[in-house]
Amino acid sequence: MEIPHYPESRGLMLDDKPLLDEMFQRLQPRISEFTFAGLFLFRNAHAYRLARVGESLVILGRGYDDTEYFLPPLFGDIGGALTSLLDDAHVLYGADESFVHEHLQGREGVEVLENRDSFDYLYLRRELAELPGNRFHKKKNRVNYFSSRHSYEVELFSKKHVDGSLQLLDEWCRVRESIESSSLLFEANASGEALRMAENLGLDGLVVLVEGVVKAFVLGEKLNDTTSVCHFEKADPFLEGLYQLVDREFCRRCFTECTYVNREQDLGEPNLRVSKLSYHPVELIKKYKVRVR
Repeated sequence: MEIPHYPESRGLMLDDKPLLDEMFQRLQPRISEFTFAGLFLFRNAHAYRLARVGESLVILGRGYDDTEYFLPPLFGDIGGALTSLLDDAHVLYGADESFVHEHLQGREGVEVLENRDSFDYLYLRRELAELPGNRFHKKKNRVNYFSSRHSYEVELFSKKHVDGSLQLLDEWCRVRESIESSSLLFEANASGEALRMAENLGLDGLVVLVEGVVKAFVLGEKLNDTTSVCHFEKADPFLEGLYQLVDREFCRRCFTECTYVNREQDLGEPNLRVSKLSYHPVELIKKYKVRVR
């Protein structure tokens, strides 16, 4: 379906995958938002829409606080697209340092703000696969704790694991049902759709089975030529050490041609931030919000 010109727009569709895949391959993005699967699976959560602004393709969205925003324009007259959308009171979200330097440095009348809750965590894949040295001693201990108490198997994710993974996801949601969070509901819905549509969306991953039952799953894809991105990771919360094991196995077995793995943002959740920092990222990929003063 044709992409309309701004201010008109249309919703993101599965048929848009070839176009956006090609654009992201050319762009070689660093921010985790720029994969088709990530956008498609959260298309309802963020009301993602496509529009042409001049020669640029723009992805419009809406935050959990109902703020209307747009992601960095893709190709074409990026400066012109920025002017049109910022002047219409949209907020630019997800601009990394290189985008800010190239397209916003010296631009008058705009406010550029670091958005710490959205910084992506970038790790050396080999470090997470091997957990070397004293820095990862606690992680290795937890993996060993799980391994010494459970007979388990690790298998690459396939269609035969969908039903078991969905059952695990239901249990994961049940444990968290007391947490009133719109983002949690959207995360659960996106995870379920990812499991059912993994092949169509180009997602790969693995599962951990204990006594033949799926107790953990992880799904991701390539973000650029040197970096994978982990979109979804769920494990039985009552099996200590399982999260550390599935994280290690993902980095051992998936996207081994990649130097880095991007584990997305912490959304400002304190426990998640502590957990992500404990794996010793080599970089926090800064993202900025930009708006008219």
